[in-house]
Amino acid sequence: MNSELLLASPIVSVAWLQKHLSHPNLVILNATIPKVTGNDTNLNEYQIPSTRFFDLKNKFSDVSAPFPTTFPSEEQFELEAQNLGINKKSTIVVYDEKGIYSSPRAWWLFKAFGFNNIAVLNGGFPAWIKSDYPTENKQNNKVEKGDFKAKLQPNYMKFFENIKRETQDNTHLIVDARSEGRFKALESEPREGLRSGKIPNSINLPYENLIDAYGLLKSDIELKQLFQPFQKKTKHLLFLVAQGLQLVFWL
Repeated sequence: MNSELLLASPIVSVAWLQKHLSHPNLVILNATIPKVTGNDTNLNEYQIPSTRFFDLKNKFSDVSAPFPTTFPSEEQFELEAQNLGINKKSTIVVYDEKGIYSSPRAWWLFKAFGFNNIAVLNGGFPAWIKSDYPTENKQNNKVEKGDFKAKLQPNYMKFFENIKRETQDNTHLIVDARSEGRFKALESEPREGLRSGKIPNSINLPYENLIDAYGLLKSDIELKQLFQPFQKKTKHLLFLVAQGLQLVFWL
């Protein structure tokens, strides 16, 4: 079997994953986190075979920071990725148990640290179950330490001072991915002590609008239509993560 398995897209289907499930370079990560809104009392007892848990909240965030899920250091990310058995030549598919919710965050983190051979599983674990593909009981699959190397790509992150400046100029368009109700301060924020409101001069595109009725990412044509009103050649698009106002990244 060819040792290389290169991904041509940031999204792969459950059929693609099932076909390549036994590939020696494949690493499957479960990046599930509790939803900031909703009830997560029903924990899933199963996983895709050979899955490794990508602990976004504790291992791949700076837990010493005042805000949750804060961007980790290069050293921290490299060490924790190695502990998951990830290598320079790994092919990573990341999923979550909500469908498409927190898995894109893991995808983006790897991109931010210079690793590109990674994709999000379209529809996540629900799509895998719906296709009646094999599962196993949740377990910590033992792995050897990997040789992954992190190299920070600064253009994948913006910080407070950047955003404050860019709310006043005309070079960037800030897109808030929270619900319309939270964006317009019509709903209370789910985190205690978090003020309602929005970043000045930002616009709203709820991340749920990018997902179809089956939990899959909408088609290229539909996505282009959704983004069409925001496309201005003179501006970069800045995306605000749905979980809060404290962290912004740009693409």
